[in-house]
Amino acid sequence: MSERSKVTIVGAGATGATCAEVLAQRDYAEIVLIDIKEGLPQGKALDINQMAPILGFEATVSGTNDYADTAGSDVVVITAGLPRQPGMSRDDLVQTNEKIVKSVTEQTIAGSPDAVIIVLSNPLDAMCHVAKNVSGFPKERVFGQAGILDTARYRTFIAWATGASVKDVHALVLGGHGDQMVPLVSATTVGGVPLRKLVSEEQIQSMVERTAVGGGEIVKLLGTSAWYAPGAACAQMVDSVLLDEKRVLPCTAYLEGEYGIDGLYMGVPVKLGAKGIEQILEVDLDDPERAALAKSADAVRDVVSVLST
Repeated sequence: MSERSKVTIVGAGATGATCAEVLAQRDYAEIVLIDIKEGLPQGKALDINQMAPILGFEATVSGTNDYADTAGSDVVVITAGLPRQPGMSRDDLVQTNEKIVKSVTEQTIAGSPDAVIIVLSNPLDAMCHVAKNVSGFPKERVFGQAGILDTARYRTFIAWATGASVKDVHALVLGGHGDQMVPLVSATTVGGVPLRKLVSEEQIQSMVERTAVGGGEIVKLLGTSAWYAPGAACAQMVDSVLLDEKRVLPCTAYLEGEYGIDGLYMGVPVKLGAKGIEQILEVDLDDPERAALAKSADAVRDVVSVLST
């Protein structure tokens, strides 16, 4: 039997633990949860392992506070960092989380120099820059989770508005992971039927706006960031890399001229496989979408400019 792939999830908070739980049920990887808080990753790992007899998967989750236990990881998922509090913008987090992501990246790559890094820490686009700069890894192996989550929220609202199954809603959200994200209405279909043929422009605008503030809506309700959908979105990316699925998914990738944007991490559709990002796909945008994407890029540059690395 071949050896299982190894995945390290940095940060055993709600999102990291959800990602570990979803991956554990997929039953193909050894998962290491690491956190600076003693007892937290060990307890969550033990709890997930004890789900195994009930749900029928092989328990391969461990918790640790020691980076030596993460050595040899094929994928490292970075969820560590302070979550947003009510009234706090993603930008407020930038300097604090930069220090955390820098430290985490240095410690994980020491034992896993060939890993693919998936970043979830906020502000997401800026933290991808930190992980890339600190690791020195090629851009194909450092990218972020944002678009899958944003697209999932958009698809949920569309399914509710149209009364259709979420499985038949095909959509794409590009741009920065913030209030300037760009849901592509022109490319949105329900069972192959363009969204504009099914609902009014007013309803579409309402869904687009709700998607853009989707994270903030949950923060207001819960008092902290979401974790179920973000954790599952990370797990989907890990699947696509480790199972070489070559899924086309919206991810935060380093652009070098694509979409007219250079030297910046932005959410775009990419093909994810064993090597990480194997291709960046350029879709046709209408004029308002192109303008919105340029505006989103400006907003990301503003946050990135605050970084010290």
